[in-house]
Amino acid sequence: MTASYSSWILSPHIDQYIFTGSESQRLRASIDGQHKNHSAYFELHNSKMGSNSFSLASKVKLPSGHLIPQIQLGLYMMSGREVLSAVPWGLAAGYRGFDSAQMYHNETEAGKAIRTFLSSPDNSEGLKREDIWYTSKLASNSESYTAVRRSIKKSVDACGLGYIDLFLLHSPYGGSEARLTSWRAVEDAITDGEVRSGGVSNFGVRHIEELMASNPRIKPSINQIEVHPFNTQEDIREVCKKHGIVIEAYGPLARAMRMKNATIVALAKKYSCTPAQLMVRWSLQHGLVPLPKSARKERLIDNVKVGGFEISDEDMSKMDGLDEHLVTDWDPTDAP
Repeated sequence: MTASYSSWILSPHIDQYIFTGSESQRLRASIDGQHKNHSAYFELHNSKMGSNSFSLASKVKLPSGHLIPQIQLGLYMMSGREVLSAVPWGLAAGYRGFDSAQMYHNETEAGKAIRTFLSSPDNSEGLKREDIWYTSKLASNSESYTAVRRSIKKSVDACGLGYIDLFLLHSPYGGSEARLTSWRAVEDAITDGEVRSGGVSNFGVRHIEELMASNPRIKPSINQIEVHPFNTQEDIREVCKKHGIVIEAYGPLARAMRMKNATIVALAKKYSCTPAQLMVRWSLQHGLVPLPKSARKERLIDNVKVGGFEISDEDMSKMDGLDEHLVTDWDPTDAP
């Protein structure tokens, strides 16, 4: 295979990520140096993309075996009205993944927007339910297995999509017993077909190790945490890599708090892109699944135009060096 075949997905036994062209070469070198005891293989996907391209068609293979969009639209705390507009705009623009949660209070609108679009004349590509990746999250862990199963079922019913593609424990709050009981409920929801893949969110190193040490029947596919150049979360990313867990990055634009940072501005100028595009591209080149959020049509389209440039290794290092552990919302990763 040559670089012109572009997008590669790594075996679920290691990093599961799409890489392109020179990125795949760097990944191979990393595997040789760091994963000599693993038998990695690459699976070709979406060969029509360019050699340095990421797009809304790029996908990542999860440990569960499912392919998920590598760029998804975050619906964090959008109003129902905003969701009913943003989701159709996103679908028309090429987004195929949407991230909701019980705490966002927009599951019903997210599901309605998806269903309405799929049955409308705007669905010119003939998309079906299985072409969409929909995520929701458990608001509160509980030591009551029955309560968690009931809560998951409520989310499935709220979206009206028949099943949820990815269901996450939204935080590690509640203590060890609540976390492990809640995860057992997610496992059974997967077994029963209510959920396709399961994962966690805002889990720190200790929480990941605790869950993996419990010998779960189904391992988490995802840990969704805040990650951007100003909060790189290297310790959590490393433990997730060890266990084959994919990282979804919420707040990949640092909630616009550092758009005027001198390094970001200079590199955006160098690559003829916006600061937002630069930060999304940084996430992708690190093998993350970014969830940029916008309720504005032009911005949600513009944010993900990241296929026309590739950040050099030197500039990636510069951006990595911006880390200041900037928390833009909440940080439950050190919860007891």
